[in-house]
Amino acid sequence: MKIGALLGDVFRSLFKPPATERYPVEKKPAPMRLRGKLVYDSSKCTGCQLCAKDCPCDAIEIITIDRAAKRFIMRYRVDRCTFCAQCVESCRFGCLDLSNEEWELASVQKDPFTLTFGSEADLEAFLAKTTGAQPEAETKP
Repeated sequence: MKIGALLGDVFRSLFKPPATERYPVEKKPAPMRLRGKLVYDSSKCTGCQLCAKDCPCDAIEIITIDRAAKRFIMRYRVDRCTFCAQCVESCRFGCLDLSNEEWELASVQKDPFTLTFGSEADLEAFLAKTTGAQPEAETKP
């Protein structure tokens, strides 16, 4: 590159406003088709597990509590997910969707990357069974 062309670029960019956006301070609305965090509606789920079978990165796990009563828990590992929406396409009952509002998923700790969806009673029973301990009751001061 010649020095004249380089100096021309430098002088042109001196009088232009910056092209960067002030992201954390000024947020723009997310696009409608943005693929963010997975949203699960347990009332529509039948436990067919097509979403877990079709997930290319094994980010979804369906845990059956009671098949006759249609009680299921979904464990979603955000750190494994590639946000390809294959699970949403595979779900025949419309219980999965990718949110375009919750997409800022960065964290320093690993704990927030494993999400468990389901009713509170099912979650407490499952956690008590897996840990072998009784769930502690929350005490309010």
